[in-house]
Amino acid sequence: HTTGKAQHGNFLVPIKQEKGEVSRASGEKPHGEEEPVKKRGWPKGKKRKKILPNGPKAPVTGYVRFLNERREQIRTQHPDLPFPEITKMLGAEWSKLQLSEKQRYLDEAEREKQQYMKELREYQQSEAYKMCTEKIQEKKIKKEDASSAAANAMLNGHPHKAGECSDAFSTFDVPIFTEEFLDQNKAREAELRRLRKMNTEFEEQNAILQKHTESMNCAKEKLEQELAQEERQTLALQQQLQSVRQALTTSFASLPIPGTGETPTLSTLDFYMAKLHSAIESNPLQHEKLVVRIKEILSRIASEHL
Repeated sequence: HTTGKAQHGNFLVPIKQEKGEVSRASGEKPHGEEEPVKKRGWPKGKKRKKILPNGPKAPVTGYVRFLNERREQIRTQHPDLPFPEITKMLGAEWSKLQLSEKQRYLDEAEREKQQYMKELREYQQSEAYKMCTEKIQEKKIKKEDASSAAANAMLNGHPHKAGECSDAFSTFDVPIFTEEFLDQNKAREAELRRLRKMNTEFEEQNAILQKHTESMNCAKEKLEQELAQEERQTLALQQQLQSVRQALTTSFASLPIPGTGETPTLSTLDFYMAKLHSAIESNPLQHEKLVVRIKEILSRIASEHL
């Protein structure tokens, strides 16, 4: 192993390098090792993911329309010709076409583009688009959280799971973080402080509301007690009234109204008392004995029931 130094900010950080890495860093290739051929294009067997899975199909250019139209014709004429050669041949043919000959493909591509833009605007107003963008945002947040958690684990020296960043420290003595990573951590810490502050404010408001609730409950209990007491008093007065009416009915049953001979009942007691009062007022001197008897009855009832 050899050790080098890399500058990070104002500090020099020692870096471990393998023997093979030293030779690669200096531009030399190890003996017997050939540089691997880089594969271009989309990896074999890996499917391209649509940005908007349920959205309208993206239009193709005029050149692609020309390729799609002519490719089968060339393949029929030259069945043994490889696909790259066919594409190369068609590219040369396209470059030799006059603008008037290309215009048909360009116009069709433009019409398809306009139709696509119209369908895209309609799709962006739909619920499917909203759900799709929400899922994409959730995946992005989960990916950022996973990256942040892995970086924090590296920073804190936490052990990694099997197969997960197993050689994270095989090259460097100390981890080196990019400015983007540090800025992201600062933003998350600021957001965490803001959420903690909001949580504290909500807890204070909750405590105030709890006190108000307790005060309202106490007032409610007091009012319920007063209401129950008033109901008991009302019931007692109703019972007393019923008892007095019963006593009046019984006592005045032996005292018919002069001239009519009517006696009271519980249902006609009020009507009876009104007619008795009118009869006495019409001729007080004639009914003096009746008045004396009425006073005796009322005095006895008052002493017994009031």
